[in-house]
Amino acid sequence: MKHMQRSLFRLLAQLNKAILPKMWHKDLLRLNKTQKLIVAWRIWVTKNAL
Repeated sequence: MKHMQRSLFRLLAQLNKAILPKMWHKDLLRLNKTQKLIVAWRIWVTKNAL
């Protein structure tokens, strides 16, 4: 079960990389709410994929 969950998060991480914009070059304090949500989503998926 754990292996299946990790595989799912790795797939999500690949989709994030392909679809979602990169925010690493921006100041996190100056992002709007949507951009902050995208950053939080990417961090959560990456954390679970590792």
